[in-house]
Amino acid sequence: MLSILGTAALPEDKLKMYNEIGTKMETIYSSAKICRFNSTECGLSLEPEITEIMAKSRNYDELEHTWNQWHEMSGAKIRNLYPQFVELSNEAAKLNNYSDTAAMWMVPYESENFRDDIEELWQSLRPLYLQLHTYMRFKLSQLYGQDKVKPDEPIPVHLLGNMWAQQWNNLLEDTIPFPGLPSMDVTDTMMKKGYTPKKMFEVSEEFFTSLGLRPMTYEFWQNSVIEKPNDGRNMVCHASAWDFCDGMDFRIKQCTTVTMQDLITVHHEMGHIQYDQQYKNQPKLFRGGANPGFHEAIGDTLALSVATPKHLNIIQLLESSSNSMEADINALYSFAVEKIAFLPFAYLMDKWRWDVFEGKVKPYQYNCHWWKLREEYQGVKAPSVRSSDHFDPGAKYHIAANVEYLRYFVSFILQFQFHKSLCIEAGQYDPQNPSANPLHNCDIYKSEAAGTKLAAMLSLGASVPWPEALEVGTGVRKMDSSAFREYFEPLEKWLENENKKNNLQTGWKTGGSCKEKLPEIQPEPEPEPSPEPKPTMTEKSTIQHHLNKTKETVKDFFGKVSNKTSELKKDLQERLSKSSASQTYPAMCLLVLAFWRCIT
Repeated sequence: MLSILGTAALPEDKLKMYNEIGTKMETIYSSAKICRFNSTECGLSLEPEITEIMAKSRNYDELEHTWNQWHEMSGAKIRNLYPQFVELSNEAAKLNNYSDTAAMWMVPYESENFRDDIEELWQSLRPLYLQLHTYMRFKLSQLYGQDKVKPDEPIPVHLLGNMWAQQWNNLLEDTIPFPGLPSMDVTDTMMKKGYTPKKMFEVSEEFFTSLGLRPMTYEFWQNSVIEKPNDGRNMVCHASAWDFCDGMDFRIKQCTTVTMQDLITVHHEMGHIQYDQQYKNQPKLFRGGANPGFHEAIGDTLALSVATPKHLNIIQLLESSSNSMEADINALYSFAVEKIAFLPFAYLMDKWRWDVFEGKVKPYQYNCHWWKLREEYQGVKAPSVRSSDHFDPGAKYHIAANVEYLRYFVSFILQFQFHKSLCIEAGQYDPQNPSANPLHNCDIYKSEAAGTKLAAMLSLGASVPWPEALEVGTGVRKMDSSAFREYFEPLEKWLENENKKNNLQTGWKTGGSCKEKLPEIQPEPEPEPSPEPKPTMTEKSTIQHHLNKTKETVKDFFGKVSNKTSELKKDLQERLSKSSASQTYPAMCLLVLAFWRCIT
């Protein structure tokens, strides 16, 4: 890790080119705008207008139009930039002594087998995903019709409430198992109670401090951007947390809207800041997460408590917290469409890039390989046939901004391991008697014991290998999916029974989303004749010398010819004066022969 310079290892001209391409891709993404369906209104941005359409519209054609327009105005415009970006990125990796960028991205995970470990984790969770996918497909076929959502095919990607179908929580109202119960989405209550973006950040901070963890700094509140600027600036609204490395200046940039989803996002981003604050006293080299997934997991770990009916009732956003089976299933389902639905997307984002960086797919194959993985892992298909002319991966921020994504998959595994360990520490869960207080009902709010254990792990930063940090936080040194499966066990059983009851088939046919187009082969141009090389000064002198000699030789030759001609003429006249007519012809022949000998 100490010797990795990253892209700084590139020569100055190539580093400049790399940065310029990266800036262009991010600018294209952040400034992309589309026109509204069946309207002359244009200038719609991803946040908030496009995101709101994808979340709330149930008009099939409007969703298809919006999806197509966004991919055309963002990803397609990045298409011609990406191959050169890959080339430069790989060159930088090789200058750092790695075979390619994919290999360099694996370094923080400190294991040669990490990619195999991830595939194994995914396969252990895939049965749970299949049950959720089958149920969701059935509900959408009821909503849009079986001609639009077929029972044995992938789900059309634009129908899942999110531009990338990465999380399905915007479909809760249409698909919740027991719709007669109070909604787990407390957005309306937040609005009624006058929540603002600042109030949401204050609620999040209070959860952290209730565990004995650090409050946000003065600089945080002064310098963070928590709402979208209304002064016309184009700002990437993707939420992010920033550590300015002075121990005090920590910031969040987020275009916050008053929704339950954004309340969870606020906890996620504040988790980054809490981690930054906990390891701020480490040497600068070790101020970072134990691995990239750790940093993403912290806020989400606490959000597992925040979003429980029990906690929402405590902070007066939910009127009652029922302990019925139906209420439990609804609560677990509301988590599942966020947590379980996300797993295959989080994995395939970098699985696609590994193949790209390793040269397993060529630029003309980029888009179809993307859809191959999306169909295979996620079970979704494009709303219309795609081709090599599109570049749909570029319609996702993390591709345009070149942000490694595997960290999110890792974090979704780790957060359930952390949650289980902290629940045990807080006395909220007994592994010997899990049915007494199931893991999904645990809320560690106000448990300083849990906070102390969490702080001990966070304060290590990157000063120890991540398995050691994991052991401090959980007592084990390896990631596993058992806590994840245990958390959702009641829902998984319910989904299995429900799918069987409706005679639903799990799985899907693949292969219809993208048609690969071979690049056109241009004929080789005729080689232009090489220009005659210009002579050097020395060559010019030599040529001039030979030219002068030639002139002298020619002059001398014609001088001799002139003299000989005069002599022969005189001789001929003498011969003719003495000869008869019969001797004239032979005499002339002798003259010509003599002249020929003279000049040759």
